[in-house]
Amino acid sequence: MVDTGLRPSENWADIGDLRLRFLDWGGDGPPVLALHGLASSAHWYDLVAPMLRENYRVIAPDQRGHGQTTQASSGYDWQTLASDVSGLMDHLGIPQAAVLGHSWGCNVAINLAARFPERVNALTMIDGGLGGGRALQTPTWEEFRTRARPRDVSGTRQDFLDRLRQQLWFCWNEEVERIVQTMIYEDEHGQIQDILRPENHAQVMKAMYDEPTSNVWHQVQCPTLLVPAGPRPERAGTDNARIKEERVIASVEGIKNCRVHWIAETVHDIGYDKPQELAQAIREFLAEG
Repeated sequence: MVDTGLRPSENWADIGDLRLRFLDWGGDGPPVLALHGLASSAHWYDLVAPMLRENYRVIAPDQRGHGQTTQASSGYDWQTLASDVSGLMDHLGIPQAAVLGHSWGCNVAINLAARFPERVNALTMIDGGLGGGRALQTPTWEEFRTRARPRDVSGTRQDFLDRLRQQLWFCWNEEVERIVQTMIYEDEHGQIQDILRPENHAQVMKAMYDEPTSNVWHQVQCPTLLVPAGPRPERAGTDNARIKEERVIASVEGIKNCRVHWIAETVHDIGYDKPQELAQAIREFLAEG
């Protein structure tokens, strides 16, 4: 049994204009960089990383504007975000690594692989970085911004936790409760806010709209694994589920040397719900070289 309660060391690096915080689970194996999603934190990988530690050294940064890393007022374009990760690799003396991304972190990971191909030897996209299908039928900026608006984190800490506990009732536990609280803070009025500031969230959305990740798919040379979340039974067969299947197909067709491993009956945050299955899929992919 893997000890999923293993805690990483907390570390800091000066990368350009950032004071960047990163977690390091140690281990003597090849390096794996793990990039979290939007309005998330490095702790998203807390349940998955210990299951990889026997074979790999897993390092997860709080990306620009997230977690405890500097709240930079700019730099949310793909080139800068990819350069942040490359700079962390330089700081750690890591010339090349396997890279994981979850959700928006997939977009950063793909851009790292496309813009700094010598730094990435394998790429794993966890329920993100997809494109194509009906979802890309040229929405207007206003439509796109509305569809990708920030999540609801209003209310008190208890309000926030109660909402998430209801949404994630099937996998909620003390560890998930701890992890989700690394992504928010309590303001002077006792109200919960995302650590990622609204103005920085807006910059991320503009980058996603102006430069879709599919623009650089053809530049990714390393082996790539897509790990999409298959819908839970109550959402199976919906229009959204069918659109997602189309996007997975389009992504596989657009990225060289790409394969898919669906994780069935789960949610976007696979790392909370099925960390063992996710870790196993990553291990098998990386072991194949």
